[in-house]
Amino acid sequence: MTSGGVDSRELRAIWSDTLELAEQLVDTWRIHQRVHLYLLESLTPEGLATPLAKGKSVGSQFAHIHNVRLMWLKASAPDLLDGLDKLEGAADPSSLAAGLNASAESISTLISRTVESGGRVKNFKPHVAGFVGYLVSHESHHRGQIEIALRQAGVPISDKVSFGLWEWGVR
Repeated sequence: MTSGGVDSRELRAIWSDTLELAEQLVDTWRIHQRVHLYLLESLTPEGLATPLAKGKSVGSQFAHIHNVRLMWLKASAPDLLDGLDKLEGAADPSSLAAGLNASAESISTLISRTVESGGRVKNFKPHVAGFVGYLVSHESHHRGQIEIALRQAGVPISDKVSFGLWEWGVR
């Protein structure tokens, strides 16, 4: 028994559950990131340049996703911004993929660190699971805007890609 009334077996079980939660949240985040890349890789240059109703291009939507991640890193873990730059203008597919991969990896590190240090993300409420949910919701909203813009412009993604966006078990 420890002085707090919890024995070492119970502490190991609690720590094991915490590590499992961290792994699950990071895995969820990484699958979400791979879904972005699956969509991005399916686009032609014409599709990437397709404007949304307010004039932003599909490529700009991917850049926005990356840039919002940087905003959260700046607010929550500025040390994880090292080597990351905002994506401005019409980035090419490889620059978009590289930026998204780099910012996703920094967010993964933030998630792991946060779970291991008590579950609170600096400058975000309520907790790390809510933070992951917020990011996935925000970014999925923009993925939906991308798909709608492509369809409206007559450059729809294939049915295979459209259905594949929901196949998280294989991403």
